[in-house]
Amino acid sequence: MRSFYRLFLAAFPLITLAGARSYSRHRPITVGRPSTDGTYTIQDYYQGEDFFNDWDFYTGSDPTGGNVVYQSKSAAQSERLAYVNSDGTTVLAVDSTSTVAAGGDRDAVRITSQNSYNGGLFIMDASKMPVGCSTWPSFWTVGPNWPYGGEIDIVEGINDQAKNQMTLHSGTNHSCTIDTDDTDEFTGSILSSNCYSTETSDSGCSIMDSSSTSFAYGFNNAGGGVFALLWDNSTGMSMWHFARANIPDDLTARVPTPSNWGTPSGFWSAKTCDITDNFYDHQMVIDTTICGNWAGGAYSQSGCPGTCTDMVANASNYIDAKWVINYVAVYQ
Repeated sequence: MRSFYRLFLAAFPLITLAGARSYSRHRPITVGRPSTDGTYTIQDYYQGEDFFNDWDFYTGSDPTGGNVVYQSKSAAQSERLAYVNSDGTTVLAVDSTSTVAAGGDRDAVRITSQNSYNGGLFIMDASKMPVGCSTWPSFWTVGPNWPYGGEIDIVEGINDQAKNQMTLHSGTNHSCTIDTDDTDEFTGSILSSNCYSTETSDSGCSIMDSSSTSFAYGFNNAGGGVFALLWDNSTGMSMWHFARANIPDDLTARVPTPSNWGTPSGFWSAKTCDITDNFYDHQMVIDTTICGNWAGGAYSQSGCPGTCTDMVANASNYIDAKWVINYVAVYQ
């Protein structure tokens, strides 16, 4: 996400401003290939009491202009904004108890994986995701020197958006577009096809999921589910969403075989996007911001009451602005 305010928000309220959101450090991981039967094996598995040991808490200013103050690990845990439940689920929350003036800032959490990756199968299983007017939750990956190292938005949306928006951001040195001749390769709807992103034009190339259980209240009411990114440098980027009742058995058994999962929600073909040169050394990021360039800029078209700055003062609006994560996994 970048701080650029797009003039065409009113015309295209769902096109994301996602862009360079700061990263911490990189520990490159060599990409393995799946076994001959198409299954993948676990490389990193983040769950339970050890979850936070392998993530860094970002404490800088929000690059997207949001009304948040990102907290350190100790502060977030002290404020109960980052904790692990007795059932092993990990919670990342926005402050919902403090008195904050309209247009003020609420404490929130943004974490970045310490490991970095150059491909693989990325999984998030969550039972809840942040909801509510003014919220802007996302699960994404990002490389160095944005936009040249690329960005992959696996889960993202704003306010009362009903469906998940998936986006790729690339630099302008190598080709990257959605193959508009291969729309039968995914079930979602193209919002924008040019992945090129710059400091002043960073909407990227987006596909909207077709399922009303892929985001916000629909996702939570379905018991949550799984988001999956298959990053294959030879074929492209594929993304799926599975509602809780439809999670593949092979994924539950930790032997995922994406070739059996059916048509993905989104697909960015390597035929029209140079995957290797546009996306490298990525770290995963999970965060929630408030208002900011996209959620704030599109607020008046979202059906939400009042103004985004006024909503910040309503602490009760953020009671459900939290991730409840069963696990995050990376397979190779």
